[in-house]
Amino acid sequence: MKAVSFLFLLQLTSIFIFSQSQSIVSQPQVLESKDFSNIQNVGGCSFTVVIKTSCSSVSFTRDQISLVFGDAYGNQVYAPRIDDPSTRTFERCSTDTFQVNGPCTYQICHVAFYRTGMDGWKPESIKIYGYNSSPVTFYYNAFVPSGVWFGFDYCSKTAQSPPLLPSNGKLFLTAIPGFLLNALV
Repeated sequence: MKAVSFLFLLQLTSIFIFSQSQSIVSQPQVLESKDFSNIQNVGGCSFTVVIKTSCSSVSFTRDQISLVFGDAYGNQVYAPRIDDPSTRTFERCSTDTFQVNGPCTYQICHVAFYRTGMDGWKPESIKIYGYNSSPVTFYYNAFVPSGVWFGFDYCSKTAQSPPLLPSNGKLFLTAIPGFLLNALV
């Protein structure tokens, strides 16, 4: 009986450890069809946003950078002017963490940056932690063009096929040992 309990605990632990974060893999695009002009940050949820600036970005930027993200149900969070040149935000090879408040969301499926200025800026990735959703990472590794919303929109695709992949495929790999452990019992 102890062996069965141990195997069950081992299986449960491995699934929990490897299913904590989700990543979305693709290339960012100009989001011409999205209108973020009427977003109102009404709501009581706090999000932690971690933005990693690429080591191939400019050494620092004085550009104005805004952020928007949301879910498939129209809940959107808007963070105007997350840049702050006086604190050396978005320097090359740096990681910046922000607390953003806005409406509560379900699983985040779109994100976009808006940049205005002459310096340029190249984010490597953005990871968003939300109250009602798993952490999600979007990989940019591209310069954000000026004057347009630039990012990812997987919200319209969520009904067709899930765009969220387990980080590094680890969830799939842990399902196999869990299946084997159950077969042994």
